[in-house]
Amino acid sequence: STGSLRRMSTSIPEVSSVAWTTFMTGVNPGRHGIYGFMDLRPGTYDMFFPDFRSVKSDTMWEILGRSENGSGKRSIVINIPSTYPARKLNGILISGFVAIDLKRATYPESYVPFLEGIGYRLDVDATKARKSMDLFAQDIRDTLTKREEAFMHFIEREEWDLFIATISATDRLHHFLWAASDDQSHPYHGFFIEIYRWIDRIIGELCGKVDEDTAIFMVSDHGFTHIKSEVYLSRWLYEEGYLKFSKYPPESHRDIDKDTKAFCLDPARIYINLKGKYPAGSVEKDGEFDAIREEIKEKLYALEINGEKVVKRVHYGEEIFHGPEFADAPHIVVVPEYGFDFKGALNKDSVSGRNIFTGMHTQDDALFFVNRMDVAEDVNIVDVAPTILNEIGWKGENDFDGKIL
Repeated sequence: STGSLRRMSTSIPEVSSVAWTTFMTGVNPGRHGIYGFMDLRPGTYDMFFPDFRSVKSDTMWEILGRSENGSGKRSIVINIPSTYPARKLNGILISGFVAIDLKRATYPESYVPFLEGIGYRLDVDATKARKSMDLFAQDIRDTLTKREEAFMHFIEREEWDLFIATISATDRLHHFLWAASDDQSHPYHGFFIEIYRWIDRIIGELCGKVDEDTAIFMVSDHGFTHIKSEVYLSRWLYEEGYLKFSKYPPESHRDIDKDTKAFCLDPARIYINLKGKYPAGSVEKDGEFDAIREEIKEKLYALEINGEKVVKRVHYGEEIFHGPEFADAPHIVVVPEYGFDFKGALNKDSVSGRNIFTGMHTQDDALFFVNRMDVAEDVNIVDVAPTILNEIGWKGENDFDGKIL
């Protein structure tokens, strides 16, 4: 297919829950409300897991499904992360990561027997990678087999105006086996190429089932690169004296002490410990808040591991987030240099280290393709929803943060 291939920037932070929610709503986290895989319950240090019920903005398929502006268009949405539990739409939704129960992941529920009948898999079992890469590789194959079966069944047998087929096996493959991507001597290099050839064939078959007038988009929620080192930001804040605990080692964020100036949530979201906002808050918003942020920002830009600069950009929350959910936004977000994978873990005893992962997300290196010409060069994931809606012929009010490409 001819068209426009672009290097796309994605959400900040560049984690799947934020990126996919931005993709499906066309608005920034300050409006859709998802800032990470985990967040704090307001007024506490208690963690919770935001799910589809936490998304405050309409998705593109909900907008299309309305009869007044969307003229009741029907969507089939398969395996997008952060769409669990499935909610009502004009069409079919099968939730992706982190979906637990197939019944709650499927709308309408009448499609559950078919999915159970083919042995549909909600996700790759990543825990197998820690036991055996052979088991993990087979799990990727098994999951992709069922994913493909579902794609082909629904694209052929159901009516639709918008069809979204998400392949998440690549994310699991990249995290655990990115080292195999360009190293031909790696024992799983052949497997890595096998999965890519397989996905290429799936894309070809899906494209072959639509006519040449149908708009075809290919989008990734982020890019990938090799990991040189993980960076434990909570440990860094602790060593720099910004983060204090009532007991050590801490068990959770509940152990944050009143002398804390700043703390971190995964992967690189820093929150100033504001008085009145958090139980042990001690920083006045009109007092030392600005000075602490400035100081942390300068120190982060100076941070080096093995003689290499770690931080590409430090953003204050108000520079990148805006909207009714802004009160929950991080005060600082760090975008790393390639190779430095930030983590929020509290229980590390050094600032840097390595884990089983060999691949990490990149923010400025996601994929965008559409089988149309004359697409803007500057593409961000927030632009995708309004562009898709425009292509389908939606005539409603364009209340998005993204532009039509």
